[in-house]
Amino acid sequence: MSHFEIVKKSKTSKARAGILHTPHGPIETPVFMPVGTQGTVKSLTPQHLHDINAQIILSNTYHLALRPGSKLIKEAGGLHKWIAWPKPILTDSGGFQVFSLSKMRKITDTGVTFQSHIDGSKHLFTPKSVIDFQHDFGTDIMMPLDICTPYPATEEETARDLAITTQWETEAAEYWRSLNTPQLLFAIVQGGMYPHLRDRSVEALIKLDLPGYAIGGVSVGEPIDKMYPIIAHTTPQLPENKPRYLMGVGLPENLEYAIAQGVDMFDCVLPTRLARHGQLFTTTGKLTIKNEQFKTDPLPIDPLCQCYTCTHFSRSYLRHLFMAKELLAMTLLSLHNVHYLIQFVQKIRDDILAS
Repeated sequence: MSHFEIVKKSKTSKARAGILHTPHGPIETPVFMPVGTQGTVKSLTPQHLHDINAQIILSNTYHLALRPGSKLIKEAGGLHKWIAWPKPILTDSGGFQVFSLSKMRKITDTGVTFQSHIDGSKHLFTPKSVIDFQHDFGTDIMMPLDICTPYPATEEETARDLAITTQWETEAAEYWRSLNTPQLLFAIVQGGMYPHLRDRSVEALIKLDLPGYAIGGVSVGEPIDKMYPIIAHTTPQLPENKPRYLMGVGLPENLEYAIAQGVDMFDCVLPTRLARHGQLFTTTGKLTIKNEQFKTDPLPIDPLCQCYTCTHFSRSYLRHLFMAKELLAMTLLSLHNVHYLIQFVQKIRDDILAS
């Protein structure tokens, strides 16, 4: 069964507009997915997200498996019910979080043993256990355990990580099929900044014939002149009839570039993280709200933006909230940034459909 349909292809690039069908409803692509790491997009309510037309959110398997635990969430009726979000949810595998704990983990063919960042307790994540966690959550799209190779890394290190990742993803795919669940499992292409290793990863993962394909291991510290060629090299090799997901990328210029290469899905913590530091997306570039020039400025963040923040509040008031460290600043600034990216991608989709 095909879960993805391409509605229209751009006449000027490799971009495409599609629809991904999930257990909790359809998702129009290209799509930006806000990140709700611990079951919440920081400082925003589910109603906020609904009002700005978020179609799907992300949560993190690593964080939720450690606290409060997948069994508690399952007994609460699953993640959708527990967090009061009726639309689709994607859960990443937790691989990135585990491998960022470089001093507290050990990788073997079986899985990865690590110490919790919360209390130091020891845990083992395996390809099977990570699927079990996400099965308990009841999320729409699951991601397999992988090794997110950091940048820079030697070709030898990257190839070693890739061999283990490919083995893990193969095990995850077999186990996922045995569960006979409506939840979708995506593959994750790795291979660092080495095009031939990306080729090796794609070749192995295409054989698994999974519902979607992600490009992992970018936005891990590499410069743009390394990232863009890998996106351009890898994306067209992924199955055309499956959704293509670029993990962890969220700056407007990067989204625009990747969509033109044929990428359909994106996630990133940047819109809320930047908002908490007073950095805002606008149609004329980034704006830093704490700057003195905005102290008496009566304009909205972006006069062209129709979000709740921009239609109700001035830069002057928002700067006051931010400088006074008021919690409302985090909500209003995050709301703007997330809305901005969702609308940015939606406009690109509209342009594809109109082309």
